[in-house]
Amino acid sequence: MTVVIFLGALLAAMAIGIPIAYSLLVSGVALMWHQDMFDAQILAQNVINGADSFPLLAVPLFMLAGEIMNAGGLSQRIVGLAMTLVGHKRGGLGYVTVIAACLMAALSGSAVADAAALSALLLPMMARAGHDPARAGGLIAASSVIAPVIPPSIAFIIFGVAGNVSIGKLFMAGIVPGLLMGVVVATTWAWVSRREQAELPPRASRAEQLRALRDSLWALALPAIVLVGLKMGVFTPTEAAAVAAVYSLFVATVVYRELSLRALYRVFVSAAKTTAVVMFLIAAAMVSAWLITVADIPGEITRLLEPLMAHPMLLLLAIMLLVMAVGTAMDMAPTILILTPVLMPVVVAAGIDPVYFGVLFIMNASIGLITPPVGTVLNVVAGVGRMSMDRISRGALPFLLAQFGLLFLLVLCPWIVTVPARWFGG
Repeated sequence: MTVVIFLGALLAAMAIGIPIAYSLLVSGVALMWHQDMFDAQILAQNVINGADSFPLLAVPLFMLAGEIMNAGGLSQRIVGLAMTLVGHKRGGLGYVTVIAACLMAALSGSAVADAAALSALLLPMMARAGHDPARAGGLIAASSVIAPVIPPSIAFIIFGVAGNVSIGKLFMAGIVPGLLMGVVVATTWAWVSRREQAELPPRASRAEQLRALRDSLWALALPAIVLVGLKMGVFTPTEAAAVAAVYSLFVATVVYRELSLRALYRVFVSAAKTTAVVMFLIAAAMVSAWLITVADIPGEITRLLEPLMAHPMLLLLAIMLLVMAVGTAMDMAPTILILTPVLMPVVVAAGIDPVYFGVLFIMNASIGLITPPVGTVLNVVAGVGRMSMDRISRGALPFLLAQFGLLFLLVLCPWIVTVPARWFGG
């Protein structure tokens, strides 16, 4: 009954247009009334405690770093490097997109930020070269959702806090799956673009390649600093976020000198607005998470899924299908915050590695960013490219299917995630 009340209140609030964060508070109040324990003070305390978390400090810092990178020239230099390396090949602009997306993912950790930057930089270029704009937009959207999987990832931070899982281990475990997503997208692009007669840019000379590499070295150094620092235990994920923000600010203002004080103010305001939305959502979700525990909803879900508990792979497949369905109608952060407290006890009871589950969960929720009708990343690319959602959705479909295929391969072959995770994690 508690599950019905929680979901009923949440879905009803969302159906009448209440924002997700307030809908979570409504569902929490409904659960409190049902448990006969309504207390406004408890509600307020849980909202405050939900945002009062040291690991969550990484969220605004990584968001700030991402904004600085896009405004300060780091992202443009990553794209320029990829262009000199593979831009001249058949379908080369598509490979530039995938390579740039993987490199930028290691800088920002935000799919929406990467989608906006790549769309502005590469979509007009691909259209002028003769590529189908819808297919090019679909490629950019599919490449952008690699960002939440390759560390440093804001999604992993939220999942780690909501599920009480090591954020550092999630970061290390996401490296190989994220790169595999890039390989799958590039392979799919090679197949869908084989008949396009696009104009190829001239091959860059060795001197141009070296110049582009030299210009981008400061940007490329950031993910190396973060990952090596985490692996060696030099700093925590939160401290890594502070390092990323300070480093990107230094590079953008002192080295590249593309970020003026006036522009810096706009960057800070933009990062603050985005952070406020995400942090309020997290704070509201923590009320529901606390009440989910008090009402023993995970216990009810465990009893419901008991027939599958003896078969972890079947259980994982069922959970992935559930996350896929939710991802079509809900953005990534609410999906993580609502489902993680409910599913994590079930996963642990079934003997599934929480870090491995976290990687699959975030991959699934990331792909949900390009599934209509919500598809946040699709909306960003469609807005920048001035295309309809129908066109961009059709263009993204082959890449969407390929990424879901990879997801289910990782369900069937856990060692693809767990073996590299153990190696990277030491």
